[in-house]
Amino acid sequence: MGKKRSGGGLTGPQQAAKFLGVSVLSGVVLAGIAIPGAGALGLAAKGTVEGFDEIPANLKTPPLSQRTTILDAEGGLIATVYSRDRQVVPLTAISPYMQKAIVAIEDSRFYEHGAVDLKGILRAVNRNAQEGGAAQGASTLTQQYVKNVFVEEAGDDESKVREAQEKSLGRKIRELKYSIQVEEELGKKKILENYLNITYFGQQAYGIESAAQRYFSKPAKDLTLEESALLAGVVQSPSRFDPVNDAQEAMKRRNVVLQRMADMRDISQAEADEAKKKPVTLKVTRPKNGCITAVKGAGFFCDYVRNTFLSDPVFGKTREERAKIWNQGGLTVRTTLDPQSQDAANASIKDHVHEDDSIATAVTMVQPGTGRVLAMGQSKPYGFGKNETQINYSVDKRMGGSNFGFQVGSTFKPFIAAAAIERGMEPTKVYSAPNKMEYPSPVPRCDGSNWQNLPLANGKLQTAENETPEEQGPYALKTAMEKSINTYFVQMISEIGLCPVTEMTQKLGVVPASGVKLPEEPSIALGSAEMSPLTMANAYATFANRGVYCTPIALESITDAHGKALAVPKTKCDRAMSQDTADTINTLLRGVVDSGTGERAGLTDRDNAGKTGTTDNRYNAWFVGYTPNLSGAVWVGSGGAKKITMEDITIGGQYYPKVFGGGLPGPIWKDAVSGSLSGREAPGFVTVNIPEPSVPGGGGGGGGNGNGNGNGGNNGGRNNPTQPTTPHKPGKPGKPGGDNKPGDNRPGGATAAGPTGGLFGGATGGGATDPVTGGTSAGAAGLIGGPEPQ
Repeated sequence: MGKKRSGGGLTGPQQAAKFLGVSVLSGVVLAGIAIPGAGALGLAAKGTVEGFDEIPANLKTPPLSQRTTILDAEGGLIATVYSRDRQVVPLTAISPYMQKAIVAIEDSRFYEHGAVDLKGILRAVNRNAQEGGAAQGASTLTQQYVKNVFVEEAGDDESKVREAQEKSLGRKIRELKYSIQVEEELGKKKILENYLNITYFGQQAYGIESAAQRYFSKPAKDLTLEESALLAGVVQSPSRFDPVNDAQEAMKRRNVVLQRMADMRDISQAEADEAKKKPVTLKVTRPKNGCITAVKGAGFFCDYVRNTFLSDPVFGKTREERAKIWNQGGLTVRTTLDPQSQDAANASIKDHVHEDDSIATAVTMVQPGTGRVLAMGQSKPYGFGKNETQINYSVDKRMGGSNFGFQVGSTFKPFIAAAAIERGMEPTKVYSAPNKMEYPSPVPRCDGSNWQNLPLANGKLQTAENETPEEQGPYALKTAMEKSINTYFVQMISEIGLCPVTEMTQKLGVVPASGVKLPEEPSIALGSAEMSPLTMANAYATFANRGVYCTPIALESITDAHGKALAVPKTKCDRAMSQDTADTINTLLRGVVDSGTGERAGLTDRDNAGKTGTTDNRYNAWFVGYTPNLSGAVWVGSGGAKKITMEDITIGGQYYPKVFGGGLPGPIWKDAVSGSLSGREAPGFVTVNIPEPSVPGGGGGGGGNGNGNGNGGNNGGRNNPTQPTTPHKPGKPGKPGGDNKPGDNRPGGATAAGPTGGLFGGATGGGATDPVTGGTSAGAAGLIGGPEPQ
């Protein structure tokens, strides 16, 4: 026997012996820690008899983490996600063979003893004393369940997991006391049920139902004798007895279980012998988790759903709280995804852009008036492999999108028109809209300051220019919108000021994808700001909804593992503009698809409207359009850090000398929306009469057909929108582009490199393009505009 410690008191083994004696009286005994030596006992502060009574008796059993199922609007499966792959089932849904096998091998006297097994402890102590180590433990199935509760409660916190599994006397004593409580409150059958649902069976499978599905692709209730014995044997060491990686070792362990079942008379010896002869036969379902499991190309929508949950305070005050609920799982999430719309988007994407193309496309569709996101797809699949990505091109950075979004080009111009009309400007407004002009200044901002047209490094003021020399005003709004006349909208924003535009975009939810504030600079008239397709689709949905903006939503309902409904965020709808203003914009944008730059996107079976956009250097091309009951945005461009000029390029197997908004995004939008709305109602717009004012001097179309009143040929001086293979050439050096080509957000050619960035240069120096003059300047960062490197 060990000696007393200096200063009096018992040694570790003596305390353990005293505790053992007291435990017998109280129904509690020390299990599985008969390790010689006081140091090995690891006696903790509460590892004494006196400390035992101080341990709280209430074991707070955490809910078991389970898989979450994400469904579309019709209840179809989109994806399965989980922190731990588990499906909790009642004991009645577990094979009787499995119940007997786990008891036989893990705790054969389970139904005879209380929370602890005194005979088992004495047997283990004797065996360990003979072998001089911890050769045999004596933890009961109840104690194992309690330990697993602590591990489950620790979650992904590695330090807490280690603490829950540490081999110390203090932990064992706490485990024992909680085991007593569990036995008293739950009873044997419920303990067995809980144990089978919480235990880890290897191969990422937690609980017997997931294990049965993982190894045998069947429910736990259908497990055979030999299958049950195999899984029961895995529990002791999931890595060592893994039947996938070592079938021979797993079979040896299975046969041990079978013999134990025969010894316990759960089965006959003949049954055991027959089962032992059978080989290990698996039908493995590989672990699949997360949005990579999504069907219908909905991986990015799945990711959007997850980010929606993690970012919305309705699910918890902090992101940590929300993440805990999401990782706990067991949720059934019904979303707004419309299967028909998603299929249509996927089909259109596949027809026009291939996943191995150097550029990508993203398509997003929403429902006006509800904010419901109906479809979200892109040409680069969700994943980690070649030609795959986890960047969701359809959404803002905070929701898993690209760092900055994409410059929107002329698709921004309707926001300026809406701001002007809302403050009283007539839709017949005429501007001189010369072919080339200096930016007017000063232009007032919201804070009372003014934007000033300051000279560039070359000493010249910043200028805006139309695409071709023939595009010479004056123009009225209708023709200027159809033809996307740059100088017209520069004059419009200069007259009304920047603040009305800022206020209108705020009401429409038009916020740069990076989360920064929309710059108050006239260059936004030409689409220099970088947005996400969802932002643009939802903003245009406000026009379709006659001026009422609704926040986008992706969740219809959520129920937890117990079938209890959770609150979900609802769309918030507010009037952004009057009905008259919205109806006027709808009339103007209907003209774009009827006879303007978006003619190739126009639908023939229902009212529709929209706007094209092509940015400087053809890095991005857009079409954003809508019907009264559907709004969609299509972006085409390079999603990575390397920007690609879309000229002399093959996309989706088709050669494009030059890509522009009406030539590729437009047809993608047309096919996607046509499929989405096939067989569905076709309501009409409420339109207004916009008379074409008398415009002196001609210039309506810029071509040889100009008749002096602005109604000249739509295709003169600009490429015919029905001829995608012959789009107009980009702007010349120092000249802006038009809508169907580079320069919607600003211009064409380049000037010589200079030592410092231009006023409108890139966010970082070095070849940044001036969105007003078309020039580039290497060196220091520019002050305004220009795309930042992604």
